[in-house]
Parts: sequence; structure tokens; C-alpha cells
Amino acid sequence: MGDRPALQVYDTTLRDGAQQEGLHLTVQDKIAIARHLDELGVGFIEGGWPGANPRDTEFFAGARDLRLSNAVLTAFGATRKAGGQAHSDPQVRALLDSGAPAITLVAKAHTRHVEQALRTTLPENLAMIRDTVTFLVGEGRRVFLDAEHFFDGYELDRDYALEAVRAAVESGAEVVALCDTNGGMLPARIADVVDDVTRSTGAPLGIHCHNDTGCAVANSLAAVDAGVVQVQGTVNGYGERTGNADLLTIISNLQLKLDRPVVADAQLAAASRISHSISEITNITPYGRQPYVGSSAFAHKAGLHASALKVDPDLYQHADPSSVGNRMRTLVSDMAGRASIELRARELGLDLSGQGEVQSRIVALVKDLELRGWTFDAADASFELLLRREVTGEPISYCDVESWRVIAEARGDGGAVSEATVKLRAGGRRLVATGEGNGPVNALDEGLRTALAGVYPEIDGVELVDYKVRILDSAHGSDAVTRVLIEMADDNQSWTTVGVAANIVEASWMALLDGLTYGLHSAGIPVR
Repeated sequence: MGDRPALQVYDTTLRDGAQQEGLHLTVQDKIAIARHLDELGVGFIEGGWPGANPRDTEFFAGARDLRLSNAVLTAFGATRKAGGQAHSDPQVRALLDSGAPAITLVAKAHTRHVEQALRTTLPENLAMIRDTVTFLVGEGRRVFLDAEHFFDGYELDRDYALEAVRAAVESGAEVVALCDTNGGMLPARIADVVDDVTRSTGAPLGIHCHNDTGCAVANSLAAVDAGVVQVQGTVNGYGERTGNADLLTIISNLQLKLDRPVVADAQLAAASRISHSISEITNITPYGRQPYVGSSAFAHKAGLHASALKVDPDLYQHADPSSVGNRMRTLVSDMAGRASIELRARELGLDLSGQGEVQSRIVALVKDLELRGWTFDAADASFELLLRREVTGEPISYCDVESWRVIAEARGDGGAVSEATVKLRAGGRRLVATGEGNGPVNALDEGLRTALAGVYPEIDGVELVDYKVRILDSAHGSDAVTRVLIEMADDNQSWTTVGVAANIVEASWMALLDGLTYGLHSAGIPVR
């Protein structure tokens, strides 16, 4: 173990990850994400391509005020153009002008790409690598090289792919990252190629994998086993097509499974929070089943699991959730038994041990409600409100609802607007409010918030972030029972509530009211 090389963690969320469909980052977004990445403890943060992208040029200008504690900011760009000189190439100069202390160059290691994409000769491509690396090293920059399409190029012409690696290292590149750019490789072949390149060139190697075969993380770990010294990836696996290797999964596996610590334990313990924080910035819904940091990563539903977990959580968990800042969750559904209820209550600070009658009553209630269309494994917040009501005998309520009404009006210009009137009592007074929206749910949400805001101004910090509808018995047509799931969030967490009714607006109202109630309760706001 002592002779294993130290591993560098290289993040490319801000550049390669930003190529994901639907992901658009402002300069301020990129700066905020960079701070989170630095907190995670990555060694290098690739900020983008200055000179080729105005936003990236602006980012590097603004990033000069970043006070990074762990990471080295890295600029990404290409080798000089064919037939030119590195010192006068505008894009190479832009890399220097960025002020980044490290630079990653992308270069071709695939003969067909050299001749058909770059439209130059094989010797000239090697000269482009040598000239650019030599120039940037001479200017005092740390230089890495991404050998693009390396594995496909290796299969086509091994000798030339190896020459590209040698050209970079002999010119002063610290690491040559072998890129599975098309994402088509499998772990065993990755390991064989990395081993051969290491033996043939003696070069310090890195690995950069895409996930088109679903093997990006496995391929990266296979490369680590084969001796690479740098592993690249993106937070949450962001990237074009099916994404890049998920750096959070890689770091967790290295640290917890392979005894290859690459960040401090305290930094790893922040992984779940950082993952979700970056999801908020990117406005991409977190993937609940993401390994280690997903909300479902340590969630248990079956009653048999709950019985065992009650004895020893390790019986059904491969790792301690707290090591990555996550937590074990017991899901309650029609599969639940008394052990599931007791465990979930314990998570919420309620001790039901020895209260078999209460546990059995709640189990029976959950099974009956789920039979009628409710789902609590997907709506933890609604279940918590139900559980506290059944245990204490009193519902958590921030208002008494008198009535609500929604009117939808179609206009001559083809548009439509909804108006909701909400009447309730809160804070010792009767409140009547009207809300307008682009649909009945939006209007109800606005009306309910407007009514409650005078008594509970904290409600402004609760945001509706997702809305899902499912028709449960479609054979009944428009008379079918409808289930609505609503996700809400504040600055600290997100939660989901459920409503079920024959009327879609009524089901939405149930979920909305539960969602706002839970938001106020979880924030510790007292009933006024």
C-alpha cells in the first residue's frame, strides 16, 4: 500500500459538466459551484475555456478574487493551430491571460480525428502538442494534457496513440489524461490499456470517462487500480449525452471501499449537502437513487428490512450514511410492519417502543390509505404529519380552513387565467385572500400563501419546486381518482407531500396545505 501513487481529484463540472442538455450556468453560478467544489476538497477545478467562450473568459476574470483553500483553478484549451506557433496563437495566449496557474490542453490521439477533424498531418499534430506544452511550461504554468478519443485511437493505431502521450510528457506535461470521449469502453479493457500505456511510456496518467455504457465510475476505478495518478469527473455525473463519471461516487468508493483517501473525512461528510447545493444552483432535480448522496441511497421500504435494521443497521447497509453526510430513512408503505413504523418514528424523535397498540393502529391506517391510492414512501412529509397526529392525538395545524374556491376563465385571445379565493382562520382572525395563476393549482398556492403571510411571514421562504399527477384508475376516465405529489423546498431541505381525491384540484389542495404546514413545522415556527 505504501508504494501506491498519490491520487489527484480533478473536477470538470464547470466545463465538461456544463455541456449537459438543459444546464446553463451564469458566471455567478460557476463561482458559487467552485466554492462548493473547493469545500469538497478536490485538487483541481477546471473552470472553462477562456478565449473560446466569453462567459468563461469573464469567469476567470472574476475568479481571481476566489480564495480557494484546497483546489487549483485550471483553464482548458486546445493546442496551437496547425502551421502556427504557440507563442502567437490567440487561443494559447488567452489561456495565459486567464491567470490560471494550471492549464489543461486537449489534443488528438486518434489518427482519423487528426486527419479528418483537424485536417492536418500526423507529425504536425505531435508538433502542435510539443510546441504548446513547452511554451506554457516555459511561462510558468502547470500543464496537463487530455488525450481526446484516446481509447478508440489506441484500438485503431496503438503506436500513434502512444507517441501522442510521449510528446506531451517529454515536453513537460505533468499528467496525460486518457479520455474515453465516446464513453464506449468497459472496465477490463480500460485496465489493460492503462497498464500497457504506463509500461510503454512511463508517463503519469489520468483517466477521463463518459458514461455511455453505464460504466464511467467502474472504468475510472479500473484505471485507478491500473495505476493512474489523476481521476477526472463531474459532480452528480453532469455532462453531455449520458454524462461523465460521477466524482462523488468515485471519491466515496475510493475512500470507503478501496482505502484510497483523497479528501478529508470531514470533507467527505459534506458530500450529500454539496451535491444538493450544486443541484439547486444548476436547477437540475437531484437524482434520488444517486449512490451515496441520493435521498434514497439509504432508504429501506420492506418490512423485513426494517425488522433487521432495528437490530443492526449494518445488516442492510453497505456503508455508514453519515460518512457522506446522508442518513438512513425508513420508508412507510403498504409493505410496512410495526418495525418500520417504530424506526421511522425514532428518526423523527418519537419513541414508540413498547407501544404495540399505537404501532398496529398506524400500520393499519397506512395500509388502508395506500389501498385507496395514497403513497407515503414518496411523500415522507405527509407521513410525518400523519404519524405525529396519530401519536399525539392532535394534528399539526397552522390554520383552520373555512373554504376555498377556484374559477378558471378562458379569454378571447386564447389565454386562460385561474382565480382562487381562500377563507381560513389563523392567528385569532379570519383571513380571506385571492390568488391568480396560470392554472388552478398555481392560483390556490398564491391564495393560500397570501392568506397565511400576514400571520406567518416565514412562508415566503418556502418554494414549490415540483408537481406530479397520476391517474390511479384510468378505466374510469375523467371520473378517476387522482394522486398529486408536490415537492417544496426552503434554504435547508426539500420535502414531498401527497393528496388523493376524485377531484384533481382537491387532491392538489391537500398536498399544498400539507406542504406548507410541514415547511413551517420543520422550521420550528410556533402556531400563532
